[in-house]
Amino acid sequence: MTCRTRFAPSPTGFLHIGGARTALYCWLQARHTGGEFVLRIEDTDRERSTDEAVQAILDGMRWLGLDADEGPIYQTHRFDRYREVAEQLVAAGKAYYAYETREELDAMRAAAMEAGTKPRYNGHYRDLDAPLRDDPNRVIRFKNPQGGSVVFEDKVKGRIEWANAELDDLVLIRSDGFPTYNFAVVVDDLDMRITDVIRGDDHVNNTPRQINIYEALGAPVPHFAHLPMILGPDGAKLSKRHGAVGVMQYRADGFLPQALLNYLVRLGWSHGDQEIFSREEMIRLFDIADVNHSASRFDLDKLSWLNQHYFKHSDPAEVAPELEWHLRAQGIDPASGPAPADVVVALADRVKTLKDMAERAAVWYRPLADYDDKAVAKHLTAAARAPLEDMYRRLSALAEWSPAAVDAAVNATAEALSLGLGKIAQPLRVAMTGTQVSPSIDHTVYLAGRDEALRRIDAALARIPAEG
Repeated sequence: MTCRTRFAPSPTGFLHIGGARTALYCWLQARHTGGEFVLRIEDTDRERSTDEAVQAILDGMRWLGLDADEGPIYQTHRFDRYREVAEQLVAAGKAYYAYETREELDAMRAAAMEAGTKPRYNGHYRDLDAPLRDDPNRVIRFKNPQGGSVVFEDKVKGRIEWANAELDDLVLIRSDGFPTYNFAVVVDDLDMRITDVIRGDDHVNNTPRQINIYEALGAPVPHFAHLPMILGPDGAKLSKRHGAVGVMQYRADGFLPQALLNYLVRLGWSHGDQEIFSREEMIRLFDIADVNHSASRFDLDKLSWLNQHYFKHSDPAEVAPELEWHLRAQGIDPASGPAPADVVVALADRVKTLKDMAERAAVWYRPLADYDDKAVAKHLTAAARAPLEDMYRRLSALAEWSPAAVDAAVNATAEALSLGLGKIAQPLRVAMTGTQVSPSIDHTVYLAGRDEALRRIDAALARIPAEG
C-alpha cells in the first residue's frame, strides 16, 4: 500500500516549531517512501479557530516548501460525512444516542469523585437503545469495548498497551452537531487513506480510543508514530522565551527556510554525525523509525550557526529572494540598488541573519546622508585627497564594472602613489558607507554602482578640510 501521511494542525494559533517539525517528518516520510502527503486543517474548534491562524499555517508551509499532494482539506466542510458515519455506528449497535443534561453529567462526575473513582460517563444510555428524538442535549456516544486491552506498536515509542477499562464511552457527535476530535480524525484518516499517523506524543492517550473506532468500523488501523516533545535549552517546556514562536516569525527574524528545515530535521533524528543535510539528502535518508525516543532541546545558537552556513555555502541566487523580502520589509525597493545576490556574496561571512544583512545593505540602496564623525575625522583628512581623486579617475575609466576591476583600480592607485592599501581603502570605505566598517573594499565600491560611487567620492572630497 502506498504510504500516505498527513499534517493536521488546528488553526487556534500559528504554526510553531513543534508543529513545523511534525509537518516536516510527515512530509519526509511520504517523500522517502514515494508516498503522498496530505494537509488537513482541523478547524472544528469554533471559538478558537481563526482565519488568521489558517493563513499563518498555509504561509508557513509554503515558505518551508512542504508541498502537499492533497489539501488543504477543512474539517468544517465534512460535517455531513461525520454524521453519516456516526449514524452507521448507531445502526450497527456500536454507538448510541444519549440525552443527559449538563446538570446530570456534572452530578455524575461529582458522584464519581466523591467515591474516589475516575470521573467518567457511567453508561446510563448504553443499553437502553434510546430512539432518535429532538432534544437539545442529544449526543451520539461510542460503545467502547469494556474488556481487554488496546495494543499497538508505535514506530517511535515501541509497544503500548491500554486497558479498555480505562476508557469510557466517548462522545462522537456533540449536542451542537459538531464531531469530537477523536471521532473526526478517524473518519478523516480513513477517508483520506492515511497509512502512517505521525504526531506529537501529547496524542498518545487518544490513540487507544481511535483504534477502537477503527475496529468498530471494520477499517484497517494505520501505523502510529508519536514524536517526543521539544524542550527549551534549560530542559523546561518550550515557551516563547525559548523561541516557541510562529514559523513566520523566524522568517521575520532573518532565517532561511533551508536552515530552519535542516535544524528541525536534526531536532530528534540523526544520521551518524552528519549536521548539514540538503533537502534531497533528508528525503533519501530519513525514516520515522529512526527518530529518537527522548525529548530534544531547542538551541537558537545552533540555528544561527546553520543559518550562516547556508549564507556561505548556498548559491547566492537561492538566498537572494529571501534578502529581497527583508529589503522590502525595511521599505527598500530591491531594484533601487545592487543585485541582491551580489549583496549576499559580500555579506555572507559577516552576518548571521537576513535581517542583519538587509540592515547593512541599506547603505547601497539609499542615498548616503549620515557619516560617522569619528570616521570622517580619522580618514577624510588632507592626506586622503590624492588617493580619492586618483580612485575617481580610475573608476571613471574602467572598461567593466566588477569587484575584480575595482580591486585592480585600488591596487593601481596604491602603487602609483606608493601608499599602503589601507591608506586607499579606508578613505574610500568612509566615502562609500560613511563608516569605517564594511565588506572588502572591492565589493563595497562595486555594490554602490559606478555613478553612485563617483558621487560619493565627490561628496567625501567636499568634506576634506582645505589645505593651509
